[in-house]
Amino acid sequence: MLIVMESQTGEDKILKVINFIKQKGFDAHISKGESHTVIGCVGRKVIDKRDIELLEGVKEVIRITSPYKLVSRVFKPDDTVITVNDVKFGGGNLGMIAGPCSVETLEQVDETARKLCDAGVKILRGGAFKPRTSPYAFQGLGEEGLKILRQVADKYNMAVTSEIMEVSHIPMFLDYVDILQVGARNMQNFNLLKKLGEINKPVMLKRGLSATIEEWLMSAEYIMSGGNREVILCERGIRTFEHMTRNTLDISAIPVVQKISHLPVIVDPSHATGLRDKVAPMSKAAIAAGADGLIIEVHNNPDCALCDGAQSLHPEEFAELYKDLQVLAKVVKKSF
Repeated sequence: MLIVMESQTGEDKILKVINFIKQKGFDAHISKGESHTVIGCVGRKVIDKRDIELLEGVKEVIRITSPYKLVSRVFKPDDTVITVNDVKFGGGNLGMIAGPCSVETLEQVDETARKLCDAGVKILRGGAFKPRTSPYAFQGLGEEGLKILRQVADKYNMAVTSEIMEVSHIPMFLDYVDILQVGARNMQNFNLLKKLGEINKPVMLKRGLSATIEEWLMSAEYIMSGGNREVILCERGIRTFEHMTRNTLDISAIPVVQKISHLPVIVDPSHATGLRDKVAPMSKAAIAAGADGLIIEVHNNPDCALCDGAQSLHPEEFAELYKDLQVLAKVVKKSF
């Protein structure tokens, strides 16, 4: 349930309402807008909303019927804007993340990052722990890969995002990574999501291979209910009967989610299609559909990549695409 406070209500009255609902066994989550403060009342207790409506400063009490509360636009009507290294996601801003699928060598990451930096990219992606379908495929360099990412990113004044797979890895990731990425296979790893709700760094939550939009948003709710409000949703394609591409990119998910949630939504056209020549058109389609950013795989030598070379762009291809996207962004009244 949501408690909407009167305009210009003092902090003392807001605190009294928070203390009241906490005494009743609920958690309080505060969202401050331009005109009103909204208190999210989350819990499994039963309470008569009239008891809250009688409290001084309370304008309205709204019961939310959807299973996700904090993710909902009812809780926070305005777009959430997440800023990392001066790159903004949401609220009319477009963010770009790019880099190799996997960290292979220092030289590989350095050359790729240098060219991305020249193109204007400020957030570097790279996998250090790789969840692979085959146990015989390259699994990543582990912590050494994170060290390489951090070293190179610092050299070019870039932020880092990388995929986390286990709760035990969180302290390690906090040392090296600016955005912690939850991959599709871990979207419903609820123990991991709960712990990520306790950190104070942004989390990028990818949609599961066969997840519905509601399941995706409920996973985001797990993170936000722990106190972490900086969640970026990432549509990366879902599993369908079609085999001409790696997955089926659900472009319609972008406006659907943006209507019901305030969280920024970005798109991963590389994993969605699995084909280099499909990345550019799907990137443009995502921006046209209203996405708040992109995460694109770029490798300095894709033909020799240890992982997903077929879907990775050459740095020159990416630079050309990025220029086109900046032009397209103006058409939809957004900007990188």
